[in-house]
Amino acid sequence: MSSSPAHRPDAFAVEPLPGAEVDAIVAEVGECGFAVREGLIPGPLREALTLRIDASMEALAVPFGENRFLGHHTRRIFNLLARDPIFERVPVCPATLPVVDALLDDECLLSSLTAIEMNPGQARQPLHSDDGSYGFPRPAPTSIVIAMWALTDFTRENGGTHVVPGSHRADHRPRRGEAPETVQVEMPAGSILFYNGSLWHGGGENRTEARRLAIVTNYCAGYLRQEESQLLALSRQRVAAFPPRLRRLVGYGTYRGLIGHVDQRNPETLVDPEAETDMVWGRIGR
Repeated sequence: MSSSPAHRPDAFAVEPLPGAEVDAIVAEVGECGFAVREGLIPGPLREALTLRIDASMEALAVPFGENRFLGHHTRRIFNLLARDPIFERVPVCPATLPVVDALLDDECLLSSLTAIEMNPGQARQPLHSDDGSYGFPRPAPTSIVIAMWALTDFTRENGGTHVVPGSHRADHRPRRGEAPETVQVEMPAGSILFYNGSLWHGGGENRTEARRLAIVTNYCAGYLRQEESQLLALSRQRVAAFPPRLRRLVGYGTYRGLIGHVDQRNPETLVDPEAETDMVWGRIGR
């Protein structure tokens, strides 16, 4: 007799990170600007994500990039949450979200969720920092954190990401023509690269005959505007089916009981009338 759905093992389950490991990653990101951990994404989940990315690439007829930054041999799928329910597992992954919460806080937002396929012949990407569009003075407080999921191996030959250790503390963003010494990230499929959004980095050159595939999960502090407008990209019906934490990550919540409210109410009540509304005004005088 087969087991019921409630008791059936989850083939895509991800092991939560122990608290000590979360602390170690947070310390490493704080010091170096990045950290790599292997073996976090189980094979079945990695394979399922890859299949859905490939299907979406074909269905959407995704083109290559049109400039040096986007990559003339690189394809990207933005707004992954709208593509297939399998991608709902990525932003709330128990091997990544505790690290993000510790670096930001538990009222952070999902800024963007993107699949990146770097194909043979792709040249090296210019160095940049993912928080560059916000225009913060440098060095800036941590407000952007990225978890890059390696769905294939990252090697020196296939374009493993170049990073500049400690550059998240620099007093400026990378300038045109600036060429600091870099470290190239090498990690097997199933690994995750965590990094501070101020870190200088860029994709490497793919000199192989195979692609390099990743999912980039970009989180921002709850008081910032997201890169992708999640509230417009996702229907309310779709968000209503999300677990509560994912709803809040895409923007159906408030920051510190104020930022993002709708008529003094938690916007989560728009998709779940039973959601709690704990606004700052109600806390005054308690």
